[in-house]
Amino acid sequence: MKRIRSHLFGIDQGEHIMFSDYENDGKMWSGNGTRQRKKTIVFSEPFEAPPSVHVSMSLMDLDKETNVRSDVLAKNISTTGFDLIFRTWGDTRVARVRLSWIAMGGLRDDDEWDVT
Repeated sequence: MKRIRSHLFGIDQGEHIMFSDYENDGKMWSGNGTRQRKKTIVFSEPFEAPPSVHVSMSLMDLDKETNVRSDVLAKNISTTGFDLIFRTWGDTRVARVRLSWIAMGGLRDDDEWDVT
């Protein structure tokens, strides 16, 4: 568990349309096998240490004839941002996906000086 000083607690959030491949017959819609899309997210301001990041699916449009296979995650979390990732595999046909995220963590205190 992360313990955070309550007066210096930051929450940043957003959402991103990862792709809309049915419009142009892109790989997520017409491809097969392992496929992935990545978007680098930059926080509105840096955290003191890498925050906790939660990712969720806020829109998923699929072909009804194939199995639903999906994986969403945050990777490479740093004080300034992270990589938002959507993955699918097999014969799954994904028309479009929108992912939402929220980051929570401690913020730097402008009154604290590091003199080392």
